[in-house]
Amino acid sequence: MRASLFTAARPGGRIDRPDAGTGAIGQPVQLGLADIGTPLFDATFVVVDLETTGGSARESAITEIGAVKVRGGENLGEFQTLVNPGVGIPPTITMLTGITNAMVMTAPRISAVLPAFLEFLGDAVLVAHNARFDVGFLKAAAARLDLDWPRPRVVDTLALARRVVTRDEAPNHKLGTLAALFRTEVTPDHRALTDARATVDVLHGLFARMSSLGLTHLEDLATAADPVPPARRRKATLADDLPTRPGVYLFLGPRREVLYVGTATNLRRRVRSYFTAAEKRARIGEMVDLATAVRPIPCATPLEAAVRELRAIAEHEPRYNRRSRAPHRRPWVRLTAEAYPRLSVARSAPKVDGGASLGPFPSRASASSAVEAIVAATGLRTCTAPLPRVPAAGANACILLELGRCAAPCVHTGTDYAERVARAQRVLTGDAGTVVQHMRGILARLSAQERYEEAAARRDQLLAYLRTAARAERLGPLRRARQVLAARRGTVGGWEIVLVRYGRFAGTVVTPPGRSPMPAVESLRETGEQVLDTDTLAGPASDEETALLADWLERPGTRLIECDLDAADGPGWSVPVDGAQRHLEDLTG
Repeated sequence: MRASLFTAARPGGRIDRPDAGTGAIGQPVQLGLADIGTPLFDATFVVVDLETTGGSARESAITEIGAVKVRGGENLGEFQTLVNPGVGIPPTITMLTGITNAMVMTAPRISAVLPAFLEFLGDAVLVAHNARFDVGFLKAAAARLDLDWPRPRVVDTLALARRVVTRDEAPNHKLGTLAALFRTEVTPDHRALTDARATVDVLHGLFARMSSLGLTHLEDLATAADPVPPARRRKATLADDLPTRPGVYLFLGPRREVLYVGTATNLRRRVRSYFTAAEKRARIGEMVDLATAVRPIPCATPLEAAVRELRAIAEHEPRYNRRSRAPHRRPWVRLTAEAYPRLSVARSAPKVDGGASLGPFPSRASASSAVEAIVAATGLRTCTAPLPRVPAAGANACILLELGRCAAPCVHTGTDYAERVARAQRVLTGDAGTVVQHMRGILARLSAQERYEEAAARRDQLLAYLRTAARAERLGPLRRARQVLAARRGTVGGWEIVLVRYGRFAGTVVTPPGRSPMPAVESLRETGEQVLDTDTLAGPASDEETALLADWLERPGTRLIECDLDAADGPGWSVPVDGAQRHLEDLTG
């Protein structure tokens, strides 16, 4: 059984305080450089070119390596050497490159050159024109020498050029053609260092063009060659001013309407991904094409971001979000307020004085299935006509009386209908055993009669009831708690402290590493959102929000600092012995 943090809590009790220290409060989550992204201006590139004895990395060998290391437009160093391939250079290659057998006879072998080149490369980004060729030869040489290939990030200027240089500008994307287009300082001549220098200028020319498309960071290059419409890629600038911390983002349309709401651990990085080929959902692509702005809501922690995402979706009901658009309109099952109550499916949570109820259900179909299970176990009437306390003269019962499925209070005043209603009230408020025992009997009878399809339908009705009842059983104590304060260790040290009131997120703070969390706890008590449990039986929080908080509280390592329950909940919380969760686990394994 899934354990609950609240099973042993006492009203107003302080269960477990985090470790002590001293310090300030409210420090946001610290992100690494990988989360922030590297601007192209700050990235280090090693642009390489090779000359070889042929076109196959398996059968041919390297004759020359030339490389230039650059950052921010500045030349940081060059690497150049001829390489003795150990085999003769074909005449056609000599005619193309000018490298002869005599030139490489005294040159070092690749076993001496490659380690030196890899040291020159370091952790830089490896760039080449038609990178598959050059990287293929380097990797093959490393494999033959039993050297570990460092797996650098690779950028192919040929692939980039195919995306940003049109046929109207250049007849092809060969290095010599691009060098002429971008007016490089040197002209490629099929010698490694000269070609590498020309490739540097081509790379910078391509970067200048890509910046207008919103490709400004090193991470953008992974999808720069993907087929993304230029108009969409240009919108990547919408993410430029976004923070790099966790939070919620809202895509806005031409009339500032909210098109889509999402959450991210890094707002800038996540929003930028929508303008690359990494986003493959056609519907979301349509949304991005309509968007004119992105509004961020920075948050202290991913939990706060998840909660605020739910609230924003419920508030704005954006048409491109599929889930949680109207949590307040999810169906509930309740007893009607009549002389002879029956079960009905309500379109929203009933008011506090609306009688016993159960929900919310994920759909109206699941709520109707649960009604079938409860009616079978309690014998409540299923007809929808309002019935008077005293049957009218000449009233006739329907066929359900003959089938033994209704007590027919419409014609019989001396029935046990009040007891049936009381049984239904207990079922709706946690007595799952009544339904399970009755439905198990039905399932056994149908199976014995080999009526398996009917048995499967009855089983689904029981599961529809148990799933929602188990959820209500789990979340109910948290919904009724005046205040819950809990803490867990943050990802970068310190403590993440969360305040919950009546099942609603009321505030959070992250403390610096090595500092006492208690000043933050006291501040959160005073500044947290005030919540009143007066609107509905479910409390002011949506079911999904309370479930998010319960998931966080039940994670291993969470420490419960304070738990303040309503006096009506008794001395403490406990899981019902005959509760829905136990029966659900028994049925589903």
